[in-house]
Amino acid sequence: MTTTAFPPHPLHDYALLADGERGALVGPDGAITWLCAPTWHDEAVFAALIGGRGAYAVTPRARCVPGGYYEEGTLIRRSRWVTAEGVLECREALAFPGEPDRLVLLRRLIAVDGPAHVRVVLDPRADYGRAPAASPHRGEDGVWHLTSGRHRLRWQGAAEAAAGAEGLSTDLLLGPGETHDLVLECSTSPLPRHLPRAGPAWAATERAWREAVPPLRNTVATLDSRLSYAVLRGLTGHGGGMVAAVTTSLPERAEAGRNYDYRYVWIRDQSYAGQAAAAAGCPELLDAAVRFVGERLLADGPRLAPAYTVHGHAVPGQRELDLPGYPGGFSQVGNHVSDQFQLDCFGEALLLFAAAHRADRLDADAWKAAGLAVRAIAERRSEPDAGIWELEARPWTHSRLICVAGLRALAGAAPRHPLADPCTRLADTLLAAVSADCVHPDGHWQRAPDDPAVDAALLLPAVRGAPAADDPRTRATLAACRDRLAQDHFVYRFRHDDRPLAEAEGAFLLCGFAMALAEHQQGHPVDAYRWFERNRGACGASGLYAEEFDIAQRQLRGNLPQAFVHALLLESAARLSHDPGAARRRERS
Repeated sequence: MTTTAFPPHPLHDYALLADGERGALVGPDGAITWLCAPTWHDEAVFAALIGGRGAYAVTPRARCVPGGYYEEGTLIRRSRWVTAEGVLECREALAFPGEPDRLVLLRRLIAVDGPAHVRVVLDPRADYGRAPAASPHRGEDGVWHLTSGRHRLRWQGAAEAAAGAEGLSTDLLLGPGETHDLVLECSTSPLPRHLPRAGPAWAATERAWREAVPPLRNTVATLDSRLSYAVLRGLTGHGGGMVAAVTTSLPERAEAGRNYDYRYVWIRDQSYAGQAAAAAGCPELLDAAVRFVGERLLADGPRLAPAYTVHGHAVPGQRELDLPGYPGGFSQVGNHVSDQFQLDCFGEALLLFAAAHRADRLDADAWKAAGLAVRAIAERRSEPDAGIWELEARPWTHSRLICVAGLRALAGAAPRHPLADPCTRLADTLLAAVSADCVHPDGHWQRAPDDPAVDAALLLPAVRGAPAADDPRTRATLAACRDRLAQDHFVYRFRHDDRPLAEAEGAFLLCGFAMALAEHQQGHPVDAYRWFERNRGACGASGLYAEEFDIAQRQLRGNLPQAFVHALLLESAARLSHDPGAARRRERS
């Protein structure tokens, strides 16, 4: 059995395993075909997802129907197959929390009902499939040791495996009710002498997830909220950085050239996650976001980059890999985002810091970072920027309005702080400038001074409190988005041209949840729930969300899972559980 026996599936069918330091995608055939190590943006050890080599599969031999689910409030996955022989499960997880330099991948086969014949294949191929495993040897204890590129691997539970051209493989037969553990380690450093044992590793992982994910009883759709929180926690490393997605090169549109590497930390996305955590009353993810964003501001000030590696370093430039890519796309790593200026990042950072201060979690260093963000807005507010959608540099309305919202939020959260008055004055000056050149004759905010179209991103500043919910421009913008950018309670970002919305791109799930928040802010709870529930239903079989949803084909598009969608789901679930007039009363006070 070669790794070509594990072809790509629709994104709808994949599940995520993550430990904070790296993540893996597992398909319905039991094959892990994407895993980068030692961390998110490093080379893939299993790259079959984008046309490389390498996979780690446990697959029923009998004909089967796949399924599965996450254990509640965790990223512990139970892949499940109903076969012609009975029912087989594979309980799987990356040992949590992960170590920075070594991953431990746990897989426990369970013959739930009847016997189970299982084919197991381990074919590590480092450097995105270009470095086959070398020197595999089995110790006297039955443990396999092998290397692939710079990676060292150790595999327990497959003593009878045979080494071949396609890696290690074996067949297992489990009797009814029997279990069998497989434990894989991978590191670029020497592995520890002591082997991890499956039982204690599972117990520690279960305990860590119980402690990491709160009950979230103050949310609607509590089970989905807890899964979204678990996803955000699984994407957040020990340094506080949260990657935007686990993958690279999963196309937003087939053959459209929109392939990107999202295995990095976007300041905007990190701020969304922190604000969602604050809304849900979850200090751990809020603190992580404040720490990472604050450290980047203290280091770079007005030259803050839109994105960084999880270690706080510059994102490498784009380069293509010589791989076929996921069908409809092509393969590349790195991102051109470091070459961009995105003004709205400073506003999002201030919104994050304001949320942290309201929760009494903003320390002296974060206040220094906030001061640098205020200074950056003052110095750079007139510069064209790439904006939230990372397009050509222009004076985007959203970028300037979200800075107004951030400045006012910080001043409102800490009215006696020395920054409060400068924030208020700067917000007033910036709002006056935007009001002078970015209000459409119909009364809604337009995308830019020279672009009269409406943009769903323009919902967000008012959701964040500036301009106010009862400002006529806020209501006109909401109405324009509802009338011109929505279809079947899904929302598109903006009109690219005269084509129907669905022909240009997929519906943007971030924008759908923003509509829910906007309707809720207006005191329209029924409408808010309609938007929320429609977009909540646009997940894959495992509950994961990508960036876009293809309405016609009911398929996910783009990299997976997309952190900012999970963040906005969590925030919406928290805010919709409260009185829709509460936010407006806070604004007036």
